[in-house]
Amino acid sequence: MRGRRGPLDAIIDVVIRRFHVHNYRCLENFELSLGSNQSAALLMGKNGTGKSTVRNALEVLQRVGRGDTRVGTLVPPDAIAWGRAEVPLRFEVEIDVAGRVYVYSLAFELPKGFKELRIFEEKLTADGETVFHREMAKVRLVRAGRDSDATFNVDWHIVALPVLQDRGGDDPIAVVRRWLAEMVLIEPVPSLIKGESRESNEKSRAPSSSLENLGDWFTNLVAGYPAAYGPLEAFLKGLMPDLKAIRNPEKAPGYRSLELEFSKGTRNLMVPFADLSSGEKCFFAGALVIAAKESGGARFCFWDEPDSHWALNEVGDFVIALRKAFETGGQFIATSHNPETIRHFSLDNTLLLHRRSHLEPTQVRPLSELEISGDVVTSLILGDLEP
Repeated sequence: MRGRRGPLDAIIDVVIRRFHVHNYRCLENFELSLGSNQSAALLMGKNGTGKSTVRNALEVLQRVGRGDTRVGTLVPPDAIAWGRAEVPLRFEVEIDVAGRVYVYSLAFELPKGFKELRIFEEKLTADGETVFHREMAKVRLVRAGRDSDATFNVDWHIVALPVLQDRGGDDPIAVVRRWLAEMVLIEPVPSLIKGESRESNEKSRAPSSSLENLGDWFTNLVAGYPAAYGPLEAFLKGLMPDLKAIRNPEKAPGYRSLELEFSKGTRNLMVPFADLSSGEKCFFAGALVIAAKESGGARFCFWDEPDSHWALNEVGDFVIALRKAFETGGQFIATSHNPETIRHFSLDNTLLLHRRSHLEPTQVRPLSELEISGDVVTSLILGDLEP
């Protein structure tokens, strides 16, 4: 909602400490351990090792935070690893919000004869204390300071977190739900990004994976946090010195379309956002991430291959800018095959994903735990890096 304030607005110190996935596609007992002070991380590895699958797994929880409740729309049955329906599919995320630790877990099962997954277990804790626990359809909501907990049933094809009533403020249900919803998980597809926005497009105000709704995200961000326009414009002018202004004129009632005005001397050129190059659209996306972070609207960003559309001499500065934006709070995670991106992360915050075949689960190890002789990029090119 535009201008909405909530329990996270005054908090910038939010990070994922641990993300666990089991029996989801190629992720089996997969553990992404990031620690409590890690503001940036890089996931690297060959194609097919599961880097994008990690983002897909996070998107399941993101959609829960954004209000998707139906199990069948969140996870299809074929997402179960290698068809092992007898093993529950589980997601668990541990986040640190200004020193308070929340753990949300969600598990699904596919009973014999069922065509759709159902809830197996769901749980939320805050600093080790249970907030609610659910097994199958039965939910137990812990009511602190009261004589008894609340127990009730929820359809076992419906996720409980989006439908439970919260008390606002620092209520754990409100904090976790909003944090999940505000995760920025992107793999931009420039050909789909037109820069258009519509006031009636309520659900599109949060960035989608492809950033097809970038125009809606921009309009909502600037309307809710006008100060976001400053860092957005400044960043883009650093990359495109001839940029004069960003405009978002109303073309019809409730309909806007982004335009960028460029100038040189006495000449001006107005370019519709749809006509920008793929790289320029990704510049704008990166500027939006940074502006949203500085305005409190993007405390966690997972960008799948942010360097896909940039020239080699542009990659380094852009990656540094994204990393610096999250040094003051929050967390930035990227995947990449690009040597320039890899060189801008240390061994301690680079994780290697690996599997020898499509019949094996993904393994993950920090580069700091591997024996590396010489340059990391050279070792990667030669295929010498294995967990």
